[in-house]
Amino acid sequence: MKKIQVTLVTLLLTGASLCAQTIGEKELNDIKGSFQKDASTKAIQNVLTNDKNIRDNALNREIQGKIDHYFKYRVKVQGITDQQSSGRCWMFTSMNVLRPSIIEKYNLTGFDFSHNYLYFWDMFEKSNLFLENMIATANKPMDDRDVTFMFQAPVGDGGVWNLYYNLGEKYGVVPKEVMPETAHSNNTSAMGSLINERLRKGGYTIREMAAQGKKIKELRAEKVSILKDIYRILALCLGEPPTTFTWRYKDRNGEIKELANYTPQQFYKEITPADYSPKNYIMIMNDPTREYYKVYDIQNYRNTVEGINWVYLNLPNEDIKEAAIASIKGNEAMYTSSDVGKYFNRETGILDPEMYDYNSLMGVDFSMDKKTRILTRQSGSAHAMSLVAVDVDANGKPTKWEFENSWGPQAGHNGYLTFTDKWFDEYMFRLVVDKKYITPKVKEVLKQKATLLPAWDPMFAEDK
Repeated sequence: MKKIQVTLVTLLLTGASLCAQTIGEKELNDIKGSFQKDASTKAIQNVLTNDKNIRDNALNREIQGKIDHYFKYRVKVQGITDQQSSGRCWMFTSMNVLRPSIIEKYNLTGFDFSHNYLYFWDMFEKSNLFLENMIATANKPMDDRDVTFMFQAPVGDGGVWNLYYNLGEKYGVVPKEVMPETAHSNNTSAMGSLINERLRKGGYTIREMAAQGKKIKELRAEKVSILKDIYRILALCLGEPPTTFTWRYKDRNGEIKELANYTPQQFYKEITPADYSPKNYIMIMNDPTREYYKVYDIQNYRNTVEGINWVYLNLPNEDIKEAAIASIKGNEAMYTSSDVGKYFNRETGILDPEMYDYNSLMGVDFSMDKKTRILTRQSGSAHAMSLVAVDVDANGKPTKWEFENSWGPQAGHNGYLTFTDKWFDEYMFRLVVDKKYITPKVKEVLKQKATLLPAWDPMFAEDK
C-alpha cells in the first residue's frame, strides 16, 4: 500500500512538471510588444546603456535639499570610529554606546577601545563553540540542516550585541593603545578564511572519530589540539592579548594620568554601568513576519559556550520609537541594526525610501511591504550603528533620526547618517535599550517564556 502511495505521488509530481509551459512564440511576441520605444523610453535607454550607475540615475531630485542634519534631541557623543575592512560593526557599535560615559568619567577629549583585543577572543570563542557543536551533532548526518549550517561558515566577524556582553563579562576590555589594530584586524578576510579551513578540517575529524566510537574525552582532546592551531593563527596575525596593562592618558586639563597594573576584567567593571546586563538592557525588534508582543530566543546564537543567546522582544515600530526617543532624551545612545544599504545617499549621508526612484526610471513597480521584503530575502538587517539623535515636529512626533556609524569620518555626514522616520519604519530592525525607557505594557510581556527560533531564519543575519 505504501509503495502504491509513493508511486502515485511520483506520478503526480512528474505530471506537474510536464505541465510546466515554455515561452512560446505567441507569449514572446506579446512580451516583446510591451516594450514600446517612445521618446522617453529611448532617452532612458540611451542613458542607461552609456552609464552603468543605475543608482545615480534614479536619484530623486524632488527630495534633495529638503532633509537637514539638525536634531532637537541628541546624545552627547564625540569622535567617529572606523572598522576598516572587517565585519565587526556589532563590536564597534556596542563599544561606541559606552564611549561617551568613559570620556566623561576620565575627563578625556576622546577615547576608543581596542577592538583588536576583543576580536581575538571573539574568534577564539566562536571556534570553541563550533567544535563543541561538532561534538554535540556528531551523530547527525552531514546533510542535516544544523550540520550544514555550521559547516557553511564555522566562524565569522559578524555578530550582535549579546556577543559583546558575553566577551566583556569573560575577558574584559582594554583601551585602544594597549592592543592596537593590526593589518589583519583591519582586513580580516584572509585570516578568517584560514581559520575556517582549519575548523572545517577539525570538525570533520571530530565527526570521523565519533563514528569510530571514540569517547567524549578523546573528542575534547582533539578539540584542544585544534584550538591550539586557532590560537596560533590569531596570535600571529593579531598579537597576543594582554593579561594586565598600564594605560597612560592625558585629560582635558593636560594632566598625564595612568591606570597601573589593571586586568582587562578590572577595566571592564570600572567603565561599564552597574546595571549593564540582559536583565536591564533588552533587544527590541520590528519583525512583521512574526507575532508582536512576544519574546524570541535564537537557538545557539552566541559566541561563548556559557554565554547568553540572542534574545529579543518583537514590537510594533510605535513602541520601539517611544523607547528610543526616551533613551535619547535620557542621553543614552543605543545599539541598533538596520538594512543600511537601502536608499542610502552616500554623498549626503541621508537615507529615505524615496531617495531613489527606480519605479520611474525603469517603468517597473518594485514596491513591497516590509514583511514581503523579509520573507523574500530582499531586505534584512545588515549593519549595526549607534542611534544618537531624533528630530520631532510640533506634536512631538519623530520626523528623522541619526546614526553614529563606524566607517570613519569621511563616510556620510562627517561619519554620521541621517534617516527619515519613513526609512525607520521600513529598514530599521532592532535596538538595545535600557528597560527603564519602555512602557509598563511592554515590561509585562518580558515575563513570558521565549519562543525558540532557528539561527538560519532570514531575520537573523549577523551585523557586519
